[in-house]
Amino acid sequence: MSRPLRVAFLTTDNREHFRDYAKPKPFFGTAPEAMLHGFAQLREIEVHVISCVRQPVQSPEKLADNVWYHALEVSKIGWMTTGYQGCIRAVRRKLRDVQPDIVHGQGTERDCAIGAVMSGYPNVLTIHGNMAELARLFRARPFTYGWINAWLEEFTLPRTGGVFCNSAYTEELVRPRARRTWRVANPLRPEFFRPSTNPPQDSVPRIVNIGLVCPRKRQLEILDLAGRLHASGIRVVFEFVGGCPDDDYARRFRERLADAEQAGFARWCGELSADELVSQIDRSAALLHFPSEEAFGLVVAEGLARNLKFFGARLGGIVDIASGLDGAELFDSNDWDALAAGISRWVEAGAPKPAGAAGVMETRYHPRVIAQRHLEIYREVLASDS
Repeated sequence: MSRPLRVAFLTTDNREHFRDYAKPKPFFGTAPEAMLHGFAQLREIEVHVISCVRQPVQSPEKLADNVWYHALEVSKIGWMTTGYQGCIRAVRRKLRDVQPDIVHGQGTERDCAIGAVMSGYPNVLTIHGNMAELARLFRARPFTYGWINAWLEEFTLPRTGGVFCNSAYTEELVRPRARRTWRVANPLRPEFFRPSTNPPQDSVPRIVNIGLVCPRKRQLEILDLAGRLHASGIRVVFEFVGGCPDDDYARRFRERLADAEQAGFARWCGELSADELVSQIDRSAALLHFPSEEAFGLVVAEGLARNLKFFGARLGGIVDIASGLDGAELFDSNDWDALAAGISRWVEAGAPKPAGAAGVMETRYHPRVIAQRHLEIYREVLASDS
């Protein structure tokens, strides 16, 4: 019997991202985390997760029966200021031990993509956020974090064997710069497919908004919308879930939110674990996601997987996710009047929730479905390279 396909999976350990080195186990972004759950269900694959960290961390040897974990300590000089040279070298040393068939870099931000491209092995990349497009939209200044990430994306895309694009929008941006592209959605974490406990709904419907408080997610503008609806007599409560950093935009959001909380039409729920988020969603009647740019929109699929009514911006990957679903309403990304009218009509109709969205999300975004597609593409790349 032939051995399983061996994959080196380069991703960011969030202990590094949050400088939380005391945690005994690694944790990752929502899409890579779900991807690993999917890989753990496939006997035909062996996965070695590799993450670079600045400080020593304690970690388990394995995350699942067929998933190993390797944390590589890299000194401060080896990161962005030197083009991630220390990370690249540490990864290459580890790969000589692992001897993978293929290397998969997760995201063109930070060190993962360039580590894969410079690995010396057949490699592919996944786009999680469109760094060059974000730098253009927000006019990133030279040598800032956003500008450097855009440069890394431009450097790595033409040099990899192919790019996993999570939406038609991402694929359109990537195709001119890559040898090959495949449209493969991000998977949902398994918690979002567990049976619902069907908690009782409040008499005043809740609309949940999920994401880091930042200009791209437009929580301030959504708070203005909530205020307009409240002033017009539409009884609905907006609940904001996600991190709130210490910057000017987030500070203004917190100040305005205090008045909204006192008036009773909005509240902030903070950051939640996956289990807590599922419970929060199940208590809600609708999800609102109205960013100015979105590569995929994982929170949209998460809400629809729990049969929420969805209001969103007609852009990026949101269009792909909402395609063919009766419970989803999309609006032009700057048409706040149409969005307000849509929410008003829904509330006046009794705030109904859709019934069939969850089943569609499972067929499209279950971790095992997406992991199986990854395995097919890995074999395709290796067959064509040989």
